[in-house]
Formats: sequence, structure tokens, C-alpha cells
Amino acid sequence: MAFSTDKQTLEDLKIFDRYGDDSIFQLFNRCATRGGAMVLEDMFSHPLSDAAAINKRSGIIRYFSEQRIEFPLTSGHFEAIDPYLSNTDERTRLSAHEQSVTRKLSNMIAADAETATIHKGIAATAAMLKELSGFIASSQMMNAELYCSDKESIQALLNMPALKQVWELQGKVKLTQAVMAEYDGVFRFKFRDEIQKLLRHIYLLDVYLSVARVARENGYVFPVALPAGNSELQLEGVYHPAIKNAIPNDIHITKENNVIFLTGANMAGKSTFMKSLSIAIFLAHMGFPVAAGSMRFHVLDGIYTTINLPDNLGMGASHFYAEVLRLKKVAHELGQGKRIYVVFDELFRGTNVKDAYDATIAVTTAFAERKDSIFVISTHIIEAGDVLKERCNNIAYLYLPTRMNGTRPVYTYTLEQGITNDRHGMVIINNEKILEILEAGLEKLEGKKTIHSLTALKT
Repeated sequence: MAFSTDKQTLEDLKIFDRYGDDSIFQLFNRCATRGGAMVLEDMFSHPLSDAAAINKRSGIIRYFSEQRIEFPLTSGHFEAIDPYLSNTDERTRLSAHEQSVTRKLSNMIAADAETATIHKGIAATAAMLKELSGFIASSQMMNAELYCSDKESIQALLNMPALKQVWELQGKVKLTQAVMAEYDGVFRFKFRDEIQKLLRHIYLLDVYLSVARVARENGYVFPVALPAGNSELQLEGVYHPAIKNAIPNDIHITKENNVIFLTGANMAGKSTFMKSLSIAIFLAHMGFPVAAGSMRFHVLDGIYTTINLPDNLGMGASHFYAEVLRLKKVAHELGQGKRIYVVFDELFRGTNVKDAYDATIAVTTAFAERKDSIFVISTHIIEAGDVLKERCNNIAYLYLPTRMNGTRPVYTYTLEQGITNDRHGMVIINNEKILEILEAGLEKLEGKKTIHSLTALKT
């Protein structure tokens, strides 16, 4: 079963950020080639749901990170190779014979851009084959056990007689017109598919090395994926990878506490914690390193978050109805037997307190029936927690506290057990002197009215 997610989740977690360069994708994109960046984007679009595949990818990246291996090929080669290989017009195939008088005159008048592109592509492809053969045979690659199948595939392609001749002679023979024509026939026509396969291996290698570098520079850890079955998740020191000096948190989820009932005052860090946890789970299912001290998890079938849910004015949908539609989407996924990770930030904030109270209890109780999935629900309806404690035995109650320093709230951003009744909205309003500003504005307005009235009387 393919791992499932959706646009709302990708936007909540800023996996791909359309409006800036601080997305999770950009964090890991140190690729040396455009082809590598495209492969990386595809990985982010298609997380894995198989523990073996996740651990294999993770192990490869970990090895490259520990060995401090850098991208071994000249990145500029690929700017010439890609357009060169995309031209499969037989009429542009190089000839081993001397150019005609007409062609020579044409070249004297203006450079033949197409021929120049072909020449650059041939030279770059030949150089790429030489560099790749040297890297695959290097001592660094001797112990890359998890990368063994990829390495063998690359070696088999490089050892094809027509290609082997190229990289063995690279630098030893002059690229005459006849040699260029021979190479062109090999690269673009006879063995074009094989060259494309090599490029796919190179772009994948580019991604591995890019992610390995990010992991090494940031001190990220490599999660251990366990086969699907339970909803266990163990995270130590998880934090948001895009926030400097972020406060880490520990969390251990099993089927005995697979529903998290999260409370805390505004600005206490609930949304940031949920994003941190969600990003770690998303990256872990890609086989990527995560911002944490350690992580073990049972593989899930999908992830759905509802953190920054917009109104859909085009559909005439209020915020509450948007929440209902979101719940319907999650219910449908669960109804198909999927084991998923679900987040709702401030569930039912789009409706009145009474309906929010009743709906929070009903929905959370229904979620608690599914012990094979993980649910994180944040809310300000703390009274619902008392009822849920009586109805369900697999809910963990966590909160992010606020300490008062005089009239100033101080946030620890560290999870604690229980339910908090922290409500400091009026404290913040008073600290920012909102009421005084409004009163001053009203007095100023009244003063203007008085002056206007006196002026009218005088006239």
C-alpha cells in the first residue's frame, strides 16, 4: 500500500513552500544537479510505507554521512549532457567526414550553436563516465554494503564494451572529428537508454549525498523503522528542524496511549510541537534523518494534519464546515483500513463552545477506538478531558505550560503530563495595553466631535 498524504498536510508542514526558501524540501536540497533535485522532490511527494525499503535508504544515507563522501562528479557536466541527450534527431548525428564547403562557410559567418551543443555534450558525457568509473572503484565504495545493488548496476553498465572503451581511453586519445562522431553514435543513439540509466543512478546518488551532508552538518539521527502492526512511536529530543535553538521534547506512543490530548495557552508552543512531531514522522517514512536524539517507529500508511486550515470562501465553506470536511476525509481513510497519523490543531475552533465541547468528546472517543493509528488533538476545550478520562483508557493527556513572571507569561515549550487550565489571553491584552489604546482613540474621537460642535455653534 502506497503511503498517503495530501496538499493540506504538505502545506501545514511546509514540505514545499511556494512563498519562500525555508521549506523542508529546501533544507535537504544540497543537490549538485538539477536531475538530483527532481529526484529529491519526487521522494518528498512519495514517502515509503515498507519498513525494509525505509531502513535500506536510511542505511545508505547514514553510510555516506559517516564516510563524509561528497558528490564525486563535476556538476557542470550535466548542464551539457541533459540537452545533448534530449536531441535524438538523426539529422544532427555527427559525421566522421570533413565538413562540406557550404558548412565551413556557414561556420565562418556564424557559430553553429547546435553542433557546439553536441560537441560539449559528447565531451561532458565521456568525462562523466571516466569520473563515475573511478568513484565506483574507490575504496570509499568498497564497504557500502546497502548500496551494493546500485553499485553493481552501475558497474555493469560501465563495463559494456562500447562504454568501457570510452572511459578507459578518456584523456588518452584526442577528440578528433572521427572520435566525436563515434562517441555521438554510442551516446545518443546506440546506447542512449543505458546512458539514461546511468544518469538516473547518478541523480539518486546526488540525493543520497545531499541528504547525508545535511544530516552530518545538523546532527540529525536516522530512525529505525519497524514493520507495520502496532502504533508504537518512540522519539527522544524531537524538535523543529527550521527553528534555531528549538526546545526538544520526548514522546513515547503505544497502543495504550495512541491518542494525545494536548492543551496549553496560546503561544505556549502547541502548534510548533505538533509540526515538529509530524515532520519527524514524515521524514522517517522517507528514510531520511530527523531532527531528534533518537527515533523508533512502526510504519504507517499515511499522514494527515490539520493545523493551518483555511476557510474555503470559493465553496462558501465556513471554517467549521472546512473542519467537518477534513474530519470526513480522515474518517474515509480510516474506513479503508489504513493505519494513519492524524493531527487536529484546536479542533472545532470554528463553532460555538457548546458544540465544540460535544463534538470534541464524540470525535476523540471515536478516534480512541482505532488503536492501530496515532491521533494528536489540541484543544482549548479542557472540560472535555474530564469526560474522556472516564470513557477512554488509551488517551495521553499532555500540556505545554506557562509560568508567570509577575504579569509576564514565560513559556517553557517542554511537555508535561496532565491538562492545563492556563488562560492568559487577558493578561497579554493588558500587557499590550489594547484597552488603553482603544480608550485613548475614543477620547480623541469624542474630543474632535466636541470641537466640531462648538465650531458649529459659533457659526
